[in-house]
Amino acid sequence: MKKASLNKFAVWITDKVGTIGFFLCVFIWTVIWLVWNLIAPSNLIFDAAPTFGLWLFISNLIQLFLLPLILVGQNIQSHHAELRAEHDLRVNIKAEKEIQDLHNKTDKILELLRDMPV
Repeated sequence: MKKASLNKFAVWITDKVGTIGFFLCVFIWTVIWLVWNLIAPSNLIFDAAPTFGLWLFISNLIQLFLLPLILVGQNIQSHHAELRAEHDLRVNIKAEKEIQDLHNKTDKILELLRDMPV
């Protein structure tokens, strides 16, 4: 895969994981997993309480894989934000210069109007 594709994937993951929807999915999955393994008939329990070893293993794998992707995505988003801020600064400086030029022209016009005989 190209670097740009991987970067887009990392940003996509960062955007999706940072939502309440993702949190609710993980929360609901966890509740269902724990409740099932607490109240299901003993022959249907696949991850015994109180350790829930399989649940911990899967949760840790998710964290291990998501953490680096989120960090990469945040770095890319931060870089884009810096570029936007630099562009905004250049636009603001240009606008400030144009406003100052207009202010100077307005001052000259007012000065000429004051000097005109009535």
